[in-house]
Amino acid sequence: MDANRIVVFGYSDVGVACLQEVLDQGASVVAVVTHCDHPEETIWFGSVAALAASREIPVLTPDDPNVAAFVEEVRGLRPDLILSFYYRRLLSPALLAIPRLGAINLHGSLLPRYRGRAPLNWALVRGETVTGVTLHHMDAQADHGDIIAQRAVPIVIEDTALTLARKLTVAARTLLAETYPLIVAGRAPRTLQDHAAATTFRRRTPADGLIDWFRSAWEVYNLIRAVTRPFPGAFTFWEGRRITLWAARPPRGWPSPAPPGTILGVGEVGALEVATGDGVLEVLRLQPEEGVETDGVTFLSTLQPGATAGFFSAAPQTVHGERSGH
Repeated sequence: MDANRIVVFGYSDVGVACLQEVLDQGASVVAVVTHCDHPEETIWFGSVAALAASREIPVLTPDDPNVAAFVEEVRGLRPDLILSFYYRRLLSPALLAIPRLGAINLHGSLLPRYRGRAPLNWALVRGETVTGVTLHHMDAQADHGDIIAQRAVPIVIEDTALTLARKLTVAARTLLAETYPLIVAGRAPRTLQDHAAATTFRRRTPADGLIDWFRSAWEVYNLIRAVTRPFPGAFTFWEGRRITLWAARPPRGWPSPAPPGTILGVGEVGALEVATGDGVLEVLRLQPEEGVETDGVTFLSTLQPGATAGFFSAAPQTVHGERSGH
């Protein structure tokens, strides 16, 4: 058993995998700090709290870990090291100053790129072909501290948010397994980040799933796969109804002179063909508001004779043909 006393801040599948890894390496975890699951959030990932409880580790769920009373509670645990794995709150300098071995975070990108929230989703939205995970020393700024180690993860064209999340979870645990002995020995490397090359992204919201059909087929495809289940999904409007698009084919370079958003018909495997600002997108699975998920053939059969055969790129009250803002 490692004699160092460790407090783990963690959440989601990466939190579960990394907590399990440090336990497997004999860590003395004296407390786990995590979040209460939000009732309006789809919980598709494992429970850090459940894993900790199964090992009889105290579980703490503060609303704000940076209030003075909680900082003193952590201080009273006498941690030698703080580890953070997908915990959703920035830790204050007062917390970071407590452990003698410092505080270390695992972030879901190759820093300094994609600092901030939802790096996995943003990487897909922007069509990246590689991402990864980074272990870094924590400081007062988010995802800003010196890098300990990184592991790259390729993104293939068919990856969705879920498949990429699973890849990153495996990479996170592997990276931690390789690096943990150096961390607890106080010999974790320090490589200064190139702050001039940093990119920072905000938290995504369900409203960010609105499709702008004036964008290219590739951009729309990337948005769909970035926010498909277990996330809220990319959406558009037809005849005043919200339509969620759950899956599409990687674009195959077909041009179309039709206005963006026009339904062109049904092609292979029941895909609904839709014109974009550059090329045709083949939609495989879609779901009308308060309806069931279906393919393009079934959806097209619901269109009434004379109905507008087009998707709008903004809310129903937007004038047809007017480009939505971003």
